[in-house]
Amino acid sequence: MKSPVKNILFIMCDQLRADHLSCFGHPRLHTPHLDRLAARGVIFDRAYVNSPVCGPSRMSYYTGRYVHSHGASWNFVPLKAGEMTIGDHLRPLGVQSVLVGKTHMRADLAGMSRLGIDPQSQIGVRIAECGFDPYERDDGIHPYSGHDPDPSYSDYLRRNGFDGDNPWETWANATEDEDGTLRSGWFLKYSNRPARIPDEHSETPYITRRAMDFIREAGEQPWCLHLSYIKPHWPYIVPEPYASMYTADDALPVVRSEAERDNPHPVYAAMMDHRVSQTFSRDGVREAVMPGYMGLIKQIDDQMGVLFQFLEDQGLMDKTMIVFTADHGDYLGDHWMGEKDLFHEPVIKAPLIVYDPDPRADTTRGTRCQALVEAVDIAPTFLDVYGGPAVPHVMDGRSLRPLLFGQTPADWRTAVVCEYDFSFQDSRIALATQPRDAWMRMVRDERWKYVLFENFRPMLFDLVNDPNEFHDLGASTAPEHVAAKERLHEALFRWARQPRQRVTVPDGAIESIEVQARITEGGILIGYWDEDDLAQARQQFKPRFASHNPLVKPTLDRLTHPETRPSTPPATQPEGTTQDA
Repeated sequence: MKSPVKNILFIMCDQLRADHLSCFGHPRLHTPHLDRLAARGVIFDRAYVNSPVCGPSRMSYYTGRYVHSHGASWNFVPLKAGEMTIGDHLRPLGVQSVLVGKTHMRADLAGMSRLGIDPQSQIGVRIAECGFDPYERDDGIHPYSGHDPDPSYSDYLRRNGFDGDNPWETWANATEDEDGTLRSGWFLKYSNRPARIPDEHSETPYITRRAMDFIREAGEQPWCLHLSYIKPHWPYIVPEPYASMYTADDALPVVRSEAERDNPHPVYAAMMDHRVSQTFSRDGVREAVMPGYMGLIKQIDDQMGVLFQFLEDQGLMDKTMIVFTADHGDYLGDHWMGEKDLFHEPVIKAPLIVYDPDPRADTTRGTRCQALVEAVDIAPTFLDVYGGPAVPHVMDGRSLRPLLFGQTPADWRTAVVCEYDFSFQDSRIALATQPRDAWMRMVRDERWKYVLFENFRPMLFDLVNDPNEFHDLGASTAPEHVAAKERLHEALFRWARQPRQRVTVPDGAIESIEVQARITEGGILIGYWDEDDLAQARQQFKPRFASHNPLVKPTLDRLTHPETRPSTPPATQPEGTTQDA
């Protein structure tokens, strides 16, 4: 059956926790527009990112490959030129792949220089933008951070009367005291105060309008639009009316235990000592941050209402797949942590809602899927939508469409994997760890979560009996815990052994009987006894043998039928060799 899906709207929020949407169970933060999307689609309750940090997580979404496959292991590590992304897979199928918003991509300028690619050319821009054609790139990055500044939004603010060298910071992400003193939203203390910018000119509505601008201009060509919001990532500051919608009493209770600070794992201890973790562990900090964080999410949901109504008005809702997710979550003080440096559930569990207008998905509308899915599954899902053949030699993930159609493949994964390179963190320095040893990897199955480190003992959590992950059993010698560690260690090792770099030749080509024919077509004869031996092989492979290469067939005819051989071999081709086709 041909899919009726023409377009894909791939929506990603930055640092949005799954438990902060009402359709995922938040009791006070109501997100009715996303709830309605979920009622038309499927909620994936156990969706996991493949890294807890923006850059590497996003590159796994965009490539369908694990972090140690694509190599962009942290925010400042470029995705190497040559890595195929969503756009590279969909463009040959006639689909525009367009970006509005954030990618956290760092361009591989050295790689492009080595290959002679002009970064300003169409190819260079696509390499620098994760394979997307940028309609509006806006990473929401502080202009003094070392990243390239994003001028479009700041220019927009200036055109609308919000002047200054950096209106992104001084208007959209700043507040004022009662006496008019300007306060930066970077300081957590001011997260519960309103941003100076009016709501309509703040980042989330602006990016939504830019997405609608693209859709209006898109024409008839199918498109995959990556709409990537900057928020609710810090600075945790939001304009009115959202700044006043919530108080600390509306927030979920903090999830942490004094037991976690009693002889913790060395890496965990070092990460609890990061400045952001120390700050979030202080009394009053979470209480100040949560109103802003929740307000930002409410603003996003309201903009989803605007966007979805626009799709309805344009007649696109019944032909557009919508995927809503996040690049990772946020500790927000849980487990005595801030930011997203380890593998606890609030950070690596992603909100994932998929609406597929295909009638084959009618049986799952409004349901919840309990299959273990990963960020790497998004790219192969998109390829599947447009009828592209699966490319398991390139993508590590699998299409979610069977799950959307109510079918769980018998060989669906039983565990998910997440990776983190903490080379760039203070914790690596505190632990005197070399960068090549600063990798940690996690595998999580139905019950257990196992974390492997170099030069340190593992961590282990029993997610059934300890769902809050308060008790690290990594050092336990209890038989049940030893058995779980050994089994998951082997599962992680088996995962790591899988070849992921032979991306230029598909598995099907290797498995085919045509392999030997292709070798022989090239004029390479290995192991044949005489002309009759080759003739028999030729019959075995017929009609595949030399079927498409006019230079090869005469060569094989000459080898299998000596009477056709020229009496005088060509001067450039010694007798006994064949022409290399």
